[in-house]
Amino acid sequence: MSAPDGSPVGAERSIGQLFASATADMSALVHDEIALAKAQLKQDVKRGATSGGAFTAAGVLLLFSLPMLNFALAYGIRTWSGWNLAVCFLLSFAANVLIALFLALIGIVFAKKAKKGRGPQKVAASVKETAGVLQKAKPHPRPELPEDRVPQAIEAVARSSS
Repeated sequence: MSAPDGSPVGAERSIGQLFASATADMSALVHDEIALAKAQLKQDVKRGATSGGAFTAAGVLLLFSLPMLNFALAYGIRTWSGWNLAVCFLLSFAANVLIALFLALIGIVFAKKAKKGRGPQKVAASVKETAGVLQKAKPHPRPELPEDRVPQAIEAVARSSS
């Protein structure tokens, strides 16, 4: 049996070998996490595209069925009132125009609210405020370790990394 880095199990490894092994494992873990995120994103995009296609097809079908609704409305008005068929079709058209105007007014109201919205500016201000607070923050003072408690391994790593 051997360890992941190829050295026999039970053999003493140096701190450098342990650190290299840990670094390689962390690197592999990060790469695997990135690959997983990409796969999940790809799956979400595929589901979103399928959903968008289904909604588009439903909208097109509804759009093509509107003339039938207008004919049914016109003939229904004629049956109910006995008026001339041309007048009934004009009333059906007028109902469509009124609905379109109502929807346009709703769109205008929401467009004005969106124009007045300052979402990105609020986020930017919040980020600047947080950065300002963090710049002024001082680290919590840590107590000094007595000389006899400082492990030699930490000193060796500190010397080798500088």
